[in-house]
Amino acid sequence: MTRPVLIIETGQPVASMRRHGGFSHWIRTAAALPRDAAVVVDVERGAPLPAHDGFAGVIISGSGAMVTERLDWSERTAEWLGAAAHAGTPLFGICYGHQLIAHALGGEVGWHPEGREMGTVEIERLPQSDADVLFTGLPTRFDAQATHLQSVLRAPEGATLLARSEHDPVHAYRWREHVWGVQFHPEFSATHMHGYVRARRTALQREGLCPDAAHRGVGATPHARRVLRRFAHYARHRPEARP
Repeated sequence: MTRPVLIIETGQPVASMRRHGGFSHWIRTAAALPRDAAVVVDVERGAPLPAHDGFAGVIISGSGAMVTERLDWSERTAEWLGAAAHAGTPLFGICYGHQLIAHALGGEVGWHPEGREMGTVEIERLPQSDADVLFTGLPTRFDAQATHLQSVLRAPEGATLLARSEHDPVHAYRWREHVWGVQFHPEFSATHMHGYVRARRTALQREGLCPDAAHRGVGATPHARRVLRRFAHYARHRPEARP
């Protein structure tokens, strides 16, 4: 029997989108994980983290928090992720999770100097991703959903950059052969992205961005979702995933 995948919730969707469930539900659905193949731990609300060796892999969600706030629950999770990464546990961080893994492994996270990236954005896959188990075979350019103010400003030592956008040069990286971070949201559908643009309408206008243009630009992102599904398959089917 294969060990379950651990989903670490570091936050919840914006209030207007919670009728669609929490991030763990969005992730599990997008990753095509059966309900009994995933265990959820909500670290933002104080849940303790279990031993990492009981899981086939770990997926870390996005959050409305900022890594630079150095919140107690976030720093505890970063310490846990660092230990799990060095122990060989497969990790996959999404947005905040991507940044938190980078922080845990010695990278630098901070406010993006050009501000917010939001909407359906074009991701450019870098040549070194050709041999990556999650990115190989994807189009050189593909669409993904994104919403963030902070970014990985410097990837951890030893990391391989896999993808970028026009806005953000570190949209995806791999550390060693079993740890990935993606700034984009492979678990977001077009419905989720539309909801986030609506929720951030005032902020977008205040920052000189056009929410109507962002809405018009939202589309489906099947290739981004494939990255998450490939991680779930990789984690659950490697030999070490069985007790």
